[in-house]
Amino acid sequence: MAPPPATAADLAQSLGVSARTVYRDVDTLRSIGAVIDGESGFGYTLIEDAAMPPLSFDTDELEALVLGLREVGAVGDPVLAKAAAGALSKLRARLPAAQAHRLEHAVLTARRFTPMPVPGIDASVLRQAAWDEKRIRFDYSDAVGAPTSRDVDPLSIVYMQASNCLLAYCHLRKDFRAFRLDRMRNLELTDTSFRPRRVPLLREYMAQINEEEHG
Repeated sequence: MAPPPATAADLAQSLGVSARTVYRDVDTLRSIGAVIDGESGFGYTLIEDAAMPPLSFDTDELEALVLGLREVGAVGDPVLAKAAAGALSKLRARLPAAQAHRLEHAVLTARRFTPMPVPGIDASVLRQAAWDEKRIRFDYSDAVGAPTSRDVDPLSIVYMQASNCLLAYCHLRKDFRAFRLDRMRNLELTDTSFRPRRVPLLREYMAQINEEEHG
């Protein structure tokens, strides 16, 4: 028989804290992925989630994960940077204590001393358009400030050293183009789908880039 739900008062007494602290800690645990049934006044039950088994990584894997997430925090748009911080917190909560300590004090880190240009559009909407394979429209200013309006098929976003760029097929130029996110404005989603061509188009564009770099 499963144990009855534990009330906040019982938990507070066992832990030597206030009931308010218990409520706050339950909210924090839920925010990082813990599955806790119940609510104040009725008690709480921790539910094991079969989809989230205990995690275990070797030292190099942990360092790679921390470096990758911190790099996203350094170069990603604001939504991705926040997501990276949340993912790191969830990962820390799911690791055994010794590995959580290693994650907290990882040797590797990522820093950017020159701030990344702020995107002129909502990059999360742009990413979703690429996943959904929907054509987009936006205003764009080139390196000398000349304005144009573009209809493109979004293929991928590249997070680079100096700026973040959208790789796309441009219907104005009838060719592949890269667009800096900080020079894009007034992003609009259209009803035109280019599914299922994103992957083959991206593969073709990357082959073109590789040929230009090594040819």
